[in-house]
Amino acid sequence: MCYNGVLQINKNKMENTNNNQKPIISAIILAGVLIAGAILLKGSTPPPNSNDKVPITSLAPVSAEDRTLGKPDAKVTVIIYEDFQCPFCGAITGLELSSPAMKPVMDYLKKADPNWSPSIIGIINDYVKTGKVLFVYRDFPFLGAESFRSAEAARCAGDQGKFWEYHDYLYSHQNGENEGAFSDINLKSFAKTLKLDTKSFDKCLDEGTHTQAVLDSKTEGSSAGVTGTPKGFILRDGKIVGTIDGAESYSTVKPKIEKALQ
Repeated sequence: MCYNGVLQINKNKMENTNNNQKPIISAIILAGVLIAGAILLKGSTPPPNSNDKVPITSLAPVSAEDRTLGKPDAKVTVIIYEDFQCPFCGAITGLELSSPAMKPVMDYLKKADPNWSPSIIGIINDYVKTGKVLFVYRDFPFLGAESFRSAEAARCAGDQGKFWEYHDYLYSHQNGENEGAFSDINLKSFAKTLKLDTKSFDKCLDEGTHTQAVLDSKTEGSSAGVTGTPKGFILRDGKIVGTIDGAESYSTVKPKIEKALQ
């Protein structure tokens, strides 16, 4: 599941379910999303002064291998571990998400907190573009094979200077977990749509050029205490001064960044 996120459904049991049970299954899935969302939001609201004592974590330093936005010498760095299949990761991007699979998640976030707003777009607009924050995206593909392949594909796009375009395209085309939305055929189709050099892209994906890098990122995330996505770390002078836990609203993330900038 995503970090405190969507409950997974046993695929084999689903395949053996007849059409008369579909309304019941839909209700169960929706209930699972809402219950899990409640846990997420509860967990994303820190108690007073909780950021004063951040657990010591083995977090890999930012390097040339990271995908970043902003000034390398910005005062504060925000590192986010994500999975391209995670709907809560999709929710915090601020992109237009039209997939039916995303609707229960977005509906719940807004219902639980009418003022909820996506954190990443807020961070980029208010802090990255003004030179105050360096934003770092890291892979933590834990939801299955399509999570790994989409992470590899995004890196292949990055070889052509199109990581962020491909990143946005993936999140805006989420459609369930390991259901084929991010099959190799579709990943290659995305590259064609984005006008990448498809011959180079296909070779990169087929040969597993970035397989080890994705595996390393997941291992490093685990060493940092990441167990699900989205999970963020706020750093000042290379030291962790705050965390982002789950699909927190920008209204709760912004004060943490302001505190780090002081």
